[in-house]
Amino acid sequence: MTDLPDLSAVELLDAYKAQSLSPVEVTEAVLARIAAFEPALNATWALDPEGARAAARESEARWRRGAPVGALDGVPITIKENIATKGTPVPLGTAANDLVPAAGDAPPAARVRAAGAVILGKTTMPDYGMLSSGLSSFHKLARNPWNTDCNPGGSSAGAGSAAAAGYGPLHLGTDIGGSVRLPAGWCGIVGLKPSFGRVPIDPPYIGRVAGPMTRTVADSALLMEVLSQPDWHDHMSLPPADIAWRALDRDVKGLRIGVLAYPGIGAAAEPEVQAAVAAAARLFEAQGAIVEPVAPFLTPEMLDGLDRFWRTRSWSDYSRLPRERREKVLPFIRAWIEAAEGLSGLEVYRGFNRIIEMSAAAVQACQPYDFIISPTAPMPSYRADWPCPTNDPARPFEHIGFTVAFNMSEQPALSINCGYTAGGLPIGLQIVGHRFDDLGVLQLGRAWERMRPAQRPWPVA
Repeated sequence: MTDLPDLSAVELLDAYKAQSLSPVEVTEAVLARIAAFEPALNATWALDPEGARAAARESEARWRRGAPVGALDGVPITIKENIATKGTPVPLGTAANDLVPAAGDAPPAARVRAAGAVILGKTTMPDYGMLSSGLSSFHKLARNPWNTDCNPGGSSAGAGSAAAAGYGPLHLGTDIGGSVRLPAGWCGIVGLKPSFGRVPIDPPYIGRVAGPMTRTVADSALLMEVLSQPDWHDHMSLPPADIAWRALDRDVKGLRIGVLAYPGIGAAAEPEVQAAVAAAARLFEAQGAIVEPVAPFLTPEMLDGLDRFWRTRSWSDYSRLPRERREKVLPFIRAWIEAAEGLSGLEVYRGFNRIIEMSAAAVQACQPYDFIISPTAPMPSYRADWPCPTNDPARPFEHIGFTVAFNMSEQPALSINCGYTAGGLPIGLQIVGHRFDDLGVLQLGRAWERMRPAQRPWPVA
C-alpha cells in the first residue's frame, strides 16, 4: 500500500469522497513525514502543525456531511514563504528583513485556503529569491532529498525539496527566471510556470508568476483550476478564462515539436542532460510527433542586460536599508547587488531593452512549432552549499539560459523528469507552449508521463 504522504491530491480527494480516508489521518501522516525528513532537508519555515490539524478536523466534518467547501478540501499544501499568508511574517529568505506579520493572504494563498486545502506552513527560499539555491542568510541550508550533499535549486528551494520528499501532494512556488522549474528539474518533480497573469499574484511584477509544484501533472492541473480564479489585487492578471484544466488526454501524433539543444546564452547542456533530452525527443517522434531542431535565438548581450536591470532593481531596495541590515544579507547577494552601484541610467535602460529583445526572440523562435522541448537546466544539481552552479557573483545566471526567456515572453513552461544521472540525480525536461496555452503544456506533460520509462522510487528519510 502506498504511504499516505505519497498519495496524489487526485487520489486523496477520491478517497475522501468514498470516506475510505480522512483528512485528519492524512495530515497526521504528512506531519510525521516532515518530522522524519526535516532534520536533513530544512525545507520548511513557520510550520504550523496545530493549525493544520484544526483545518483537517474541519475538513473531515465537511466530508462526513458530504459538503466539501472546494476543490482541494482536506488536501495538504505548502506555500513558498514569499507568498503572504495572514499573520505570518514574510522574511524573503534574508536576515535583513523585519519579521512583520502579513496583514492578509496573497491571492494564491487566499485561493487555496478558500478551496479547503490544509495549509501546513511555508517553504524556504534564498535571499530575495535571487538564487537558484537553498542557501539563505535567514533559513538553515535547504537540501535535495535525492542526495543531501546536493542543492534543491531555487528560488522555490524548500518547495522542490518538500515535493520530492512527500510533504503532501501540493506545493506552491514562484518563478521570475526559472524559480519553479529549476528546483522541479533538480528534484525530479513537475513544476509549471503558467502564462504571465494566469495566476493572480500580489505584488505583481514583470515576468513574475506563481505556479504549482507537484509529483504529477494531474495534481498541477488540479491546483491550476483553483489558482487561476480572478483576483482584483493583481492589476496585471489575465481576464478570467474557462479552461478545462483536468482534460489532459491528448494525442501527440502530428504535433510539431522543436528541440532546443542550446538557447545561445549561459552554459551548454552537459552530456548526461543532452542524452536524456535527446531520448525524450526520440520517444515523442516514435509516437508520431514531427520533431525538429531549434536554432539558438538568444544572445549574451540579452542576458547581460537582464542582469544589469535585475541588479539595479535590487540595488534600489538594498541601498535604502541601514548599513547594519545590509550586512545581514548573504555575502554572495551583497556582492551581486553592489555591482549595480554607479551604473548609469542609460546602461540600465539599455539593459531593460535587452529584456524586450529577449521576449521577442523567444516568441519568434516558437512560432513554427506547437511546443518546444529543452533541458530545464544545463547541468544536474550541484553542491548544496553553493549559491549557484558557478559559485561566482560575476556569473550568476549561467544556469538559467533555458528558462528565463520564457518568463520575459510570458509563455507557459513546464519542467518534468526525463531521466537520471549515473549518480542517481534527476534530469528535468522543459516543455514550452505558446502564450495562453497552459493547458496544452500540461497535456504534453501528461503524454510524456505515459510514454517515459518507469521512474525510480521517491527518496526515503
